[in-house]
Amino acid sequence: MLMNKEHRILIFGASGGIGSALIVEAKRRYPKSIIYACSRVALDSSDLQSFVCDPTDEQSLQWLSESLSDFKFDRIIVATGILHDGLIKPEKRYSDLSKDAMFELFSVNTVVPSLIAKYFLPLLQDNNPSVFAALSARVGSISDNRLGGWYSYRASKAALNMILKTLSIEMKRRNKQAIILGLHPGTVYTALSKPYSSNAKTVFTPEQSAIYLWDVIETRRLSDTGLCFDWKGDKIDF
Repeated sequence: MLMNKEHRILIFGASGGIGSALIVEAKRRYPKSIIYACSRVALDSSDLQSFVCDPTDEQSLQWLSESLSDFKFDRIIVATGILHDGLIKPEKRYSDLSKDAMFELFSVNTVVPSLIAKYFLPLLQDNNPSVFAALSARVGSISDNRLGGWYSYRASKAALNMILKTLSIEMKRRNKQAIILGLHPGTVYTALSKPYSSNAKTVFTPEQSAIYLWDVIETRRLSDTGLCFDWKGDKIDF
């Protein structure tokens, strides 16, 4: 499923650590492709189609989808997510649970990718295999939860995995060429995971993670739709 001609790639969260690295790697791999970058801040790059869009604002997403409705995309990647922010931190015990923190994590980790899918799945290429992928996490696996803790982050990523699975079922009727994926990038040294990376066995730079993620994306097949894969290409059980 490798791209060898002019294709269109759309990346959300383009100003983040993994999102920006995905763009750099896409430029290297696919120099003939047109890359569209969506972020909350303007990106200064002459070789990108850059758009300012707040993915938490549904009207902003609708406006962008209408602006791009003349095009069909071969790859749409959602590289947004939140683990901690200010007073929001992963819970160590159930007494740490907070309604506001849970709402925020579900809003960013689950609702945002869902709304992006709502407006941009219709723009996926339907003549050749195309991919809609969102960054998930191994800790979103219910069957793999052995340590506990991190209630809101785990639950929001588990919910995302269910959204992606459900999207894949509907897209089999609407666009038989669409592949819907969840991607676990590993522990990456970005603002999201930096405070917790010291406990990880392996920590990647954003650039390393981007290489692995593109490898996974480009080796998936139509039969992989609805599944979640880690950076090695191994399936993660729900």
